[in-house]
Amino acid sequence: MPEPEVLTDMDVAGTDRYVLRKLPEVTLAFWVMKIAATTLGETAGDLFAQTLKLGYFLTTIALFLIFVVTLVVQLRSRRYNPFFYWTVILSTSMAGTTMSDFMNRDASAKFLTDGATSLGWGPQGLGLGYPTGAAILISLLLAIFVVWKRTGLTFAIRDIVSFRAEALFWAAILVSNTLGTSMGDFLSDSSGLGYAGGALLVTGALAVLVVLMRVPAVPNVVLFWIAFVLTRPLGATAGDFLTKPVAKGGLDLGTAGSSAVLLAVLIGLMGHAHVQERRAVPRDKSLTGVS
Repeated sequence: MPEPEVLTDMDVAGTDRYVLRKLPEVTLAFWVMKIAATTLGETAGDLFAQTLKLGYFLTTIALFLIFVVTLVVQLRSRRYNPFFYWTVILSTSMAGTTMSDFMNRDASAKFLTDGATSLGWGPQGLGLGYPTGAAILISLLLAIFVVWKRTGLTFAIRDIVSFRAEALFWAAILVSNTLGTSMGDFLSDSSGLGYAGGALLVTGALAVLVVLMRVPAVPNVVLFWIAFVLTRPLGATAGDFLTKPVAKGGLDLGTAGSSAVLLAVLIGLMGHAHVQERRAVPRDKSLTGVS
C-alpha cells in the first residue's frame, strides 16, 4: 500500500488538490461574525478598563497576553477551526480597543466616568489624540504590508497556508483593529456625528466597497483589507451605542449586559460555522491525498 501523502502548509492554494486551510472563506457570514466580534471587543474592552476600573494600562497588558495565547493556539492548529480563528479575532478586537484608548486618551475628565479622578493603576494614557494615533497606526499597518509584499507571499486570505504568511496576517489584523477603534471613537466622540451618524457613515463606505467589487480594475484583495479596517469602527460605534448613557446618544445597556449578549451571539455563530465547516470537508479520501 502506498505511503499516505502529507500535505504541509507550503502546498500551494488554488490547485486541484485539497489544501489544509487555516483561514475561513470570505462570505456574508464572515462579515456578520466580524462585526459581532468587533462590537463585543469594544464592549468587553470597555468593561475591563472602565466599568471594572482596571484602567487602560493594565487592561492592555492583560488583553495583549490573551491575544498571544490565542494566537499560539491558532498558529499551532493544523487546519481552519472557527473557534480558534474567531477567538483570535475577538482577542485582537479587545486588545485593540484598550491599545487605542491608551494611545489616544489621557486623564482628562472627558475620558473618565462621572466623579472619577483616575482610572486604574499606571499611566492614564499617552494623550496622543485620535489624528496622531491614527497616523501612527496607519504607518505601522503600511509597514507590515510592505514587509509582507517583499516576502512575495499572497495577501489573499483563502490562499494563506504558510506559517510566515499567517503571522503577517495576524500582525496586520491586530493593527487594523486598533486603527479601526481609533476611527470609530473619533467618529463617535469628536466628529459631531454621534454613534448612529458614525455607524451610518461607515455603512455607506462599506456599501461603496460592495459596488467596487464589480469593477475589474479594483483588486478584491485591496477591498478586503479596507473593509476589514472599516468594520472595526462600525463595531466600535455599535458598541458605544449599546453601552453609553442615553444623554450621550446611547442605549445605556451597560458593558456587562451588552458583552454577555454579544458573546452568546458570537458563540452561536461560531458553532454554526463549525458545523458548516465539518460538512464542507471532502469525504473522498482521494481529495485528501490519503490512499
